[in-house]
Amino acid sequence: MSVSDETLLTFPCSFPIKVMGERRDDFAQTILAAVEHLSGPLQADQVEIRSSRTSKYLSVTLIVQAQSKAQLDDIYRTLTSHPMVKLVL
Repeated sequence: MSVSDETLLTFPCSFPIKVMGERRDDFAQTILAAVEHLSGPLQADQVEIRSSRTSKYLSVTLIVQAQSKAQLDDIYRTLTSHPMVKLVL
């Protein structure tokens, strides 16, 4: 195994992803659809939506059932390139 193949995660695993963006009516649904396209359907208890203190921003935390590092990389790449997204953790 090369150094680039090493990971601290064991797959499959539950993996939280937090996505932040400006508050819009369609933000949470858009983010959920983008992630479900790559991870499969999420249940209500796998999604948390919170508003910032000033209500200018929303955060969406998703618990995905990650099957591989490549899948997580694809999800992060999709989210970080999305025009609605300000930050992905």
